[in-house]
Amino acid sequence: MPDTDNKPSQNFIKTIISEDILNNKNNARVHTRFPPEPNGYLHIGHAKSICLNFGIAEQFNGLCNLRFDDTNPAKEEIEYVESIMEDVKWLGFDWEDRLYFASEYFDKFYEYAIQLIKDGNAYVDSLTPDEIRQYRGTLTEPGKNSPYRNRSIKENMELFEKMKNGELEEGTHLLRAKIDMTSPNLNMRDPAIYRIKKASHHRTNDKWCIYPMYDFAHGLEDSIEKITHSICTLEFEDHRPLYDWFLEKLNVFHPRQIEFARLNLTYTVMSKRKLKKLVDEKYVSGWDDPRMPTVAGLRRRGYTAESIRNFCDTIGVAKRESTVDIALLEHCLREDLNKRAPRVMAVLHPLKVTITNYPDNKVEQMQAVNNPEDESAGTRLIPFSKTVYIEKDDFMENPPKKYFRLSPGKEIRLKHAYYIKCEKVIRNENTGEITELLCTYDPASKGGWTNDGRKVRGTSHWVSVDHALDAEIRLYNHLFTKQNPENVPDGQNFLANINPDSLEILKNCKVEQSLLDYPAGSFFQFMRQGYFSKDKDSANEKMIFNRSVSLKDTWAKIQKK
Repeated sequence: MPDTDNKPSQNFIKTIISEDILNNKNNARVHTRFPPEPNGYLHIGHAKSICLNFGIAEQFNGLCNLRFDDTNPAKEEIEYVESIMEDVKWLGFDWEDRLYFASEYFDKFYEYAIQLIKDGNAYVDSLTPDEIRQYRGTLTEPGKNSPYRNRSIKENMELFEKMKNGELEEGTHLLRAKIDMTSPNLNMRDPAIYRIKKASHHRTNDKWCIYPMYDFAHGLEDSIEKITHSICTLEFEDHRPLYDWFLEKLNVFHPRQIEFARLNLTYTVMSKRKLKKLVDEKYVSGWDDPRMPTVAGLRRRGYTAESIRNFCDTIGVAKRESTVDIALLEHCLREDLNKRAPRVMAVLHPLKVTITNYPDNKVEQMQAVNNPEDESAGTRLIPFSKTVYIEKDDFMENPPKKYFRLSPGKEIRLKHAYYIKCEKVIRNENTGEITELLCTYDPASKGGWTNDGRKVRGTSHWVSVDHALDAEIRLYNHLFTKQNPENVPDGQNFLANINPDSLEILKNCKVEQSLLDYPAGSFFQFMRQGYFSKDKDSANEKMIFNRSVSLKDTWAKIQKK
């Protein structure tokens, strides 16, 4: 029994499990599983399920399996298996030696199917797919029995053997459970158990040309692994009677299925089928595109495992469907990175500043605090010289009132360096574009402060021209223009709401040289710009950074309303 004096927050699933333990159900064991189908990359919704299943096992001193529901060889790939394992580990969870595949149980599933046939609980149907749909009925009209429903056990056994041996073609025969074609629950109207699919499997190769349906395999996998609590998303609630039916008819260990509401997120689609469409049709660069809600995409964008786990804990577990504002996910990332991200200087739109009264060949090392929220992060030295870059937006030739950045005759503070004053503006003779500012500096203001009482309200970040490194900066916006991308006019689909401005690439950026020493995946706060992550494709000759999230916390404003 777990320590109840210092236990994590309770939800209705944990309440059920606590009651089962008190009643000594399953000898007070708790054994969960995370069972993804390897037909795509995991997304933030799967992260919620991972945190829930592994978290429950941890809280109740139980176990959690990682199991791949690989029953559909036409859609599954080793790439997806490997990516899922990487994501679960990255999120901070360990299945230890409990890695399983549904395909390991194919022989057992086949034996169970034979048992159902022999017990009169399954039959081979020869209706066409269209006929099966017609016979099934509707939500308001009962179905009707297939003319093949009363085949003899012998005939069903012979036909199922032919299906197994590849003697029958795809779509010509199905093994179906014999339940009730008039049931108000459509899932109970003689659902399919096995279908013919002559496709090579990524693990069993060509051993099988029949494959079990998910609804048949799902509960049996849980039973074989002695799972105590089978935690599923809400769409499986109507499937639970079928889950129970198979286990009862086969008289095997019976886990308890519990459903919770899946995660829906604004400006996001969560269907793997739709995410795959985005990848296949090149709307994004791949499954790990930083605009994708996949765990791989979030990781590449600069999300931390801690921020995602905190997000999943914050939104909790509910029985009713709802949509979470993506601003909360961004808030969780800011909260985490604010405590841990080094503060560095990067100039996204460079404007050259020459300090005319600074010695030509002098280079000073300015001391900068790495993170004011974390004293243990220490300090670093930043080279300062006669010419520096500042942001173009930090200068205005004809500023309005209460403009505190640089303008002709005005003074600003260069962060960690000196006060500078703009004396002259240099323009391109042909275009009139401002190309350089000539400024003077106050040697007595080293470190960005003076003792003479002067008040300089504007502060700009900068990098030394002679020491700056080239960088490509990628700025991301929502992938969709609408909070609910599925809300489209008749005749259109979610792709109609793709945001054409979801990615902006800045190629002429300058960053401080310390960033060269950080590996890919490192995160930073670019002063006044937001939080950024060093991309996996970054190289010494051209570093690439993805903006993870801006500094503006819209969630905090929402909460104050």
